[in-house]
Formats: sequence, structure tokens, C-alpha cells
Amino acid sequence: MGAHTMTASINTALTLESGLTFPNRLVKAAMTEGLADPRNQVTEAHLTLYRRWAEGRIGGMITGNVQIDRNHLERAGNVVIDGKPSNEEMDMFSRWAEAGKSHGAAMIMQVSHAGRQTPKLINPRPAAPSPVPLGLPGGQFGQPRAMTSEEIRGVIEGFGNAANVAKKTGFDGIQVHAAHGYLLSSFLSPLANQRQDEYGGPLENRARLLVQCVEEARIVGGPGFSVSVKLNSADFQKGGFSFEDCLAVIDILNELGVDFVEISGGNYEQPRMMDTEGLEPVFEQGISESTRKREAYFLKYAKAVQERSRLPLMVTGGFRTTEAMNSALAEGEADLIGIGRPLCVDTDTPRKLLSGGISETDRWENQLRLGPGILSPTSPIKFIKMLNGFGAIGWYYEQLRRLGAGDAPNPKLGLFTAFLANQKNEKRTESARKAATP
Repeated sequence: MGAHTMTASINTALTLESGLTFPNRLVKAAMTEGLADPRNQVTEAHLTLYRRWAEGRIGGMITGNVQIDRNHLERAGNVVIDGKPSNEEMDMFSRWAEAGKSHGAAMIMQVSHAGRQTPKLINPRPAAPSPVPLGLPGGQFGQPRAMTSEEIRGVIEGFGNAANVAKKTGFDGIQVHAAHGYLLSSFLSPLANQRQDEYGGPLENRARLLVQCVEEARIVGGPGFSVSVKLNSADFQKGGFSFEDCLAVIDILNELGVDFVEISGGNYEQPRMMDTEGLEPVFEQGISESTRKREAYFLKYAKAVQERSRLPLMVTGGFRTTEAMNSALAEGEADLIGIGRPLCVDTDTPRKLLSGGISETDRWENQLRLGPGILSPTSPIKFIKMLNGFGAIGWYYEQLRRLGAGDAPNPKLGLFTAFLANQKNEKRTESARKAATP
């Protein structure tokens, strides 16, 4: 069982095995910021954004994904650590950690490699476990190629290197991103991973890369440095990473001295983490549905995970009311509550929830749509459905960009306007990145 006190509420502090303390149970989940400079370095915008979040009195923050390979970004504005950062870069990482910790929050760097979900704009031939392309229309993603064993070794070293930088610059720990279809997650998936070597086949082989990355980060980080993992409860794809697989990986992580596990789900083909459905129907396994309707999407998996896990559990996705948060904590379904999208518009949300000023966050996701009926997110037209999905993501990106610039968010921003503005920003960021790449 995870570390629960039966009386826990969102106001209760939590100290992990590593010694890291969260002053309360609310944690900013990782959301990609896209605010790096053309050389993929930390900018003043990161510092402004994280200072604003820190002022909101959140208990912990997990940064947007810091990539270990500049040829495998999830988008052009990612921060990258590959090789040895310059003194100036190290200084910016220190200032980033400091901004996040300025009001007592724990500050954790999420470390990732985008794998086959690297946009074609950045890399038309991304590295992946196997040459299995993403099943998405629109040609946004290239044909992946199978990684060599040297490249796999490079990934393990990359996670260690990032842990080293994070530790030296004052971050409290790193989170190894093994969810949402990125590289480590795709190694775990039997659909994406068709290798015949020691990294493919049975689950212990598919989990090997994740295990080696965690071990490397733990060795480099040393005692007192938190190493956590973000893991899918399932990919929600037939033949993909299943909930049984998730439980088996939890058994492995129990033995590795992982500090906590964050449970999420889905990938680009089946974006359950965004509370939307992909183009194929969602494939769910029979897991006993409880009688009460849960607010957070992955909570029904969390209870079963807690029965297997000796690790504290963070659950992210859909929490909007204090009642649901406190109930999940009291029932031992979660030890940390991940919050994402509400923080893109109101950085003060945690303070309001903790003080009882509000009992529910805004639900922007319910009003973001191109239009009614056929133009809505449930449109029978695949392209419209996809446009709603990407439009909503663009809307949140635009809010983060405003917050990072020191401006007020704009909740009145239209979905299509946001989609176009974001497309323009992404292209501009990518051109600047290409121009700066030697």
C-alpha cells in the first residue's frame, strides 16, 4: 500500500522516502510550456511562469518535459539537456528551480525523450523501439526507425545526465516520463515495440529501458534526490500497454526505490490524458466500476494500483472539486493530487482550494469547442474532431505563453483563433530553432 494517513486532506503535508516534503497534496502536473529559446534553453518566461505558480501556494511542481535529445522534441520550444550545459545554462536552471521553490513547493524536473511522437517538422525519421508509425492522419509525424543498442545506451546516459544537472541546480528530483506514448512508453507497448532483442517481447524486456533509466538517475542523484515515474494505467488501445502490464510494472518499480508514481493514461493516438477520444474507439479492460461516479479519469485504476503498490501515488486528470480530491486522499486512492489545465488560467487556484475560498476549479475544457453539433468535439467528422482536440491544446498553450510574458490570461480567446495563433507560434519557434542549430 502507498503511504496514506486515513485523515489526509489536500492541506496535509507529505514527506516521501527520499526526504522530500510537499507542504500540501496539490501538485502541478507536467504541462509542456514551449517557452525555450531557439537553442532550447530556459528563458525568463519560464521563471515568470513558475514564480506565478509558486505564489499560488501549490505543494509541488513537475516541470514540462525537459528533453534529453534535441532531435527528439515533443515541440520546438522544449528545454533540452544533451551534453554538458554551459555555466550560463546551469545558472538559468538554478534560477528556474529557485522560482519554483520560492514559496515552499517541491520542484521536480520531468525528463523525457519524445521518440516516435516527435513532429515531422523536427525530425522526419525519429528513433523508436520499432519502425511502427503513428496511426494518425495529417502527416504530422514521420516514419520512425528502430533504435540501435548504442542509441538505447545513449538514452540511459541521457536520463543520468539530466538527473545530474537537475541535482546540481537545486531541483528536488526528476520524474522519468514513461507515459503518453513517448519513447519509454512506446517501449512498454506491444503495439509500438516489436523488437526481438532484450528490449522486446515479454513485459520484463519491454520495461528494461525504463528500469535502466530509473537506476541510472538514482545512482547519479544519490540519497535525498527524488526519482519518480509517470506511468500509463493503460494506452487504451487494443493490443497495447494494458492495465495488467501497468500493475506488473508497479511490481518492478516497488523494488527500485522509486519515490512516487504518477498514474495517467493514453497517447497521441488515444489521448485519454486530454479527456478526449482518438479516432479509434477507446479500448478499456474490464476493471470493476465502483458505484460512485468519479471525477478524475484514472481514479478507478488508482485503487487497484494502490493494492499492489508500496509507493505513494499521484493521480492526475480531471480533479476539479475539493470534495473529490479529499475523498480520493481519505480513501487511499491517491496520495498526491495532480492539477493541470485550471492552472493555465488561474495560477491562484491552489491557494483558493486550500483556504476553502472555492470548492471547485473552473472547467474550461467544457466550453472549448469550434461550435455546436457537427462542429463540436464529438463530431462524426474525424478532421473536425481532431481540430477541436488540437485547438483546445493550442488554447492552453496560448494562456501559458501569456502568463510567461507577465500578462493576464485571456479566457475569452476563441478556439479557432487559438489554434491558428499556436500554429503560427510553433512554426516561428521551429524556424528560429533551425536557424540557431549549427
